[in-house]
Amino acid sequence: MRTGYFYSLVFALLTSASIAVIAAPTVKPETTATPQALDISAKLQSVKVDLNGADAATLQRELAGIGRAKAEAIVAYRESNGSFSSVEELLEVKGIGKAILDRNREKLEVN
Repeated sequence: MRTGYFYSLVFALLTSASIAVIAAPTVKPETTATPQALDISAKLQSVKVDLNGADAATLQRELAGIGRAKAEAIVAYRESNGSFSSVEELLEVKGIGKAILDRNREKLEVN
């Protein structure tokens, strides 16, 4: 008889605890950093690099897959052959291939 009473008390305690957990208010995490990150990435994507006006440091900083040597090669090509007439002319620069051009096509312009 005592064990039945004990089990009834344990059941009532566990039921009360589970109801309290289910009924507890949930706390929503703050996500204020995400919109700022999206704003920054949107600004970075809208920046265009002029092949005829950018210096080596700008080319290296703004273009993916372009290091110091390739940026200097672009500037040297421009100085020896004149201004770029199109973005596709960048393929004539030693070390610049189709993959690098395709990766940066949206960021490049020729003025």
